[in-house]
Parts: sequence; C-alpha cells; structure tokens
Amino acid sequence: MFIIRNLASVSILYFLYGLAFLFLGASIVLKDMKASQLKISSSLWLLSFFGFAHGFHEWIELFLLTHKLQFSYAEIYGIKTLALFIVGLSFLFLLLFGLSLIFSIKKRQYINWLKFLAIILFVFTLLCFFIFESDYHHLNFFKVANNVLRKTFGFVGSLVTSYGLILYSRQIRKISIPISRYFLFAGVGFYLYGIFAGLIQSHVKIPPFSIPVEFFRGICAVLITYFLFKALNIFDIYTRIKLEQQIKNQAQSEKIMSLGLLSAGVAHEINSPLTNASLNMQMLRSQFDIQLGDGKIKKRLDAIDRNIDRASIIAKELLQFSQTQEMKLFPMDVNQILDNALVQVNDKLRSDKFGMIKISVEQEELSEVELSAAKLEQVFLNVINNSIEAVVNSGELFIKTKQMKGRINILISDDGTGISKENLVKVFDPFFTTKEMNKGTGLGLSICHSIIEQHGGTITLKNNRRGGVDANITLPVP
Repeated sequence: MFIIRNLASVSILYFLYGLAFLFLGASIVLKDMKASQLKISSSLWLLSFFGFAHGFHEWIELFLLTHKLQFSYAEIYGIKTLALFIVGLSFLFLLLFGLSLIFSIKKRQYINWLKFLAIILFVFTLLCFFIFESDYHHLNFFKVANNVLRKTFGFVGSLVTSYGLILYSRQIRKISIPISRYFLFAGVGFYLYGIFAGLIQSHVKIPPFSIPVEFFRGICAVLITYFLFKALNIFDIYTRIKLEQQIKNQAQSEKIMSLGLLSAGVAHEINSPLTNASLNMQMLRSQFDIQLGDGKIKKRLDAIDRNIDRASIIAKELLQFSQTQEMKLFPMDVNQILDNALVQVNDKLRSDKFGMIKISVEQEELSEVELSAAKLEQVFLNVINNSIEAVVNSGELFIKTKQMKGRINILISDDGTGISKENLVKVFDPFFTTKEMNKGTGLGLSICHSIIEQHGGTITLKNNRRGGVDANITLPVP
C-alpha cells in the first residue's frame, strides 16, 4: 500500500510540475505583444519553447512511470531517447532566453557569440552521448546523460535566466514597481530551480523528511509560472501608457495647430509697424548724429533699436512656428550637418564668456537620410546653444552619433544645471522658457520638436547622472 501511495504522490507531482510549465508557455503565446517596444518581447518566445518542451518532458516521465510495465525494452529505450533530447532542448532554450534578455539590456556583442557557442556545444554534447553510449549499460546511459545535461545546460541556463530577469526588473521600475518585483521574484525562482533541477539528481529525497526533489522542482515551477504570469501584465500597462501618450500627443498637436494659426496672425500684424518703426529710427538716428551728438540720446536710441530688433526676432520665430508646410528632403549625411553646426558653435565658444567649455564629439559612420539640411542644422544649433548656456562658464558637452537597427541616434549631453521635474514635461510647450526676461521666447524647442517630427523622428530631454541634460534625437533610416 505504501508503494502505491508513494507512486500516486510522485505521479501527481510530475503532473502538476509539467502542467505549470505548459501553462507558462501558453500564457506567453497568448499574450498580445504586437508592436511592443519592451526589451523582453523579442526573446520571450524562447521562454515559451522552454515551458512547452519542459512540461512535455515531465509528462513523458509521468507516462513512463505509470505505464512502464506495458512497454517492451526497445519501446522504453525509444521513449527515453526522446525524453532526453526534449529535456536537453528545453534547457538550451532557457539558456538562449537568458542570453537574449541580457543582450537586449546590455548590448554586448560577445553575448550573441555565446548564443551560437551554446548551440554548438549542445549539438556536440548530444553527439558525444551517442558516440560513447556503448561504454555504459543501457539503463545507466540515460541517467548519466540526463545528469550531465542538467548540471551543464540546466544549471547554467537557470542562473543566466535568473540574472537576466533580475537585471530586467531594475530596467522597468520606472514603468511599474509591482511588475518589477514580479520579474525579480521570477528570477529568484529560476535561481532555486537551477539548484533543484540542475545540481540535484532526479528521484533523490531531500532530508530530513525524505521529500522527493521533484516536490521542490514543482514548487519552483509553480512560483515561476505565477510570478511571470503576473509580470506579463507589463504589456497591458505599456499599451495603456502608449495609448495615453498618443492621446496627449494628439491634444498637444491640436493645441500647437491653434497656437500656430494665432501666431501667424500676430506675426503678420506686428511685422508692418515694426518695419515702419525701424525705418523711422534710422532716420532719427541719422539726424541726431549730425545735429546733436548727444551721448544720452544715442544710448536711448540704441535701447529702442535693441527692442525693435528683439520684437522682430519674436515675430520671425512666431512665423516659423506657425509654418507647417511640407519640407523638401534630400539624402544627406547627419554627421556633415552636425559638423556644420559645430563650426558655428565654435565661433561662439571663442568669446570670453564661453571659453572654458569643452565639446567632445564621437561620430560613427552613418547611412544617408532624407532630410532638410537647413532645418536639421537649426535643431542642432538650438539644442547645443541651450546646453552651452546651461553649462555657463566651465564644463563639457558630449555629442555622439550612432546608427542602430532602423534609426540614427544623436546624443547631446551636458553637465550643466539640469531641468526640474515639473519643467521637464513642459520644455516643448510653445512659449515656455526658464530663461530670464528678454533672453528667450520659449519657441526654440517647440520649433525643434516640430522639425524632428516632420522628419519622422523623435526628440526627448532627460536629466543625466552628471546633473545636466541629455538631449536624444532619433531619425528613421529607410
């Protein structure tokens, strides 16, 4: 009776153990990840393959355990061969998932090479098993081969996946802290699973209560599946955040369109009187210079001139802000346009006020992109000048261009004063500025945002660890 009860309890363990991993694979497959830009989305299919393969393997073990006496030796040998291949393949998928997840976070090229190496070693290990199979008794061969796979691919794959999930949990804290914890707990679950399924042989009983190791494996499988099932809600949260951002962008576009129409009217209305005032000022200055030569009067005339010039600049920016006509785009090298902007910036840095500021530039070879050279140069000049003014007397600007899959990224980073959180969300709003009175219109970054948007790209600002601001500009590569 004890043997029957013990067999029944082990059978239940194998059934639940396999069911947990099959449910894990199914939950990943059924999750809608279309158009998701989350780093984990590109590698989750590997984890689903692990879940299906590992769950299927445990049910094969359960099938042999309950029907072993019904098969011939040759049939058992064939089933065990299939089970060995499937469990090894499942551990390979687990290892590849962990490496893929780490690569998506750290972007180290050697990690990709490790994936190819893992596949080669797996194939080599299987070949060695069947080459040296004759050295073992048939009953011991599968036990030895299973232990080798578990202590190599199983243990290493579990640890790598554990590290990848823990690393990823830190990456998504800004999206959702509870989801971040679920990924962390899943990572811990895989670490424990690596010990019970990788280092400890099957059918071993753990003291002091002689509990089968399959019980602990099953507990780990259930916990991993539960935490990952909860963690996969990150895709729903991300979709909701993306939808909210699209609604916000739509509202912002409508707001900018209305302001553009208003700005165009205002600019046209004030341009004519400004032109008239400027001409009259030139006539008055000419008369006073000849007749009076009074220094006080000249200072006042200079002040009036400066204010007229400033009003003209505001009118010009208002007109530019209101213009939404389609730009003519031509194939150009972004690095060349950036170099042209830096030539103008270097002239500014030669003055005493900005003489201590250093600009470091790191440029990769880039593909040509369809763009408006004049408009993009205007964006670079505006962003770089803002960074220079934030740094003030001394400091460093770091500019880097690189090409990733499908896009070009331009980073302009300074170690200046940074931007407060409440102001960071307003920087692209028209007429918003943190500069002193008479030193900015608040239209520069709005115009930059519009220009980059017309190029099909993005521009974002965020504070960096050095206390300054990182401006990230991306442009699509056809």
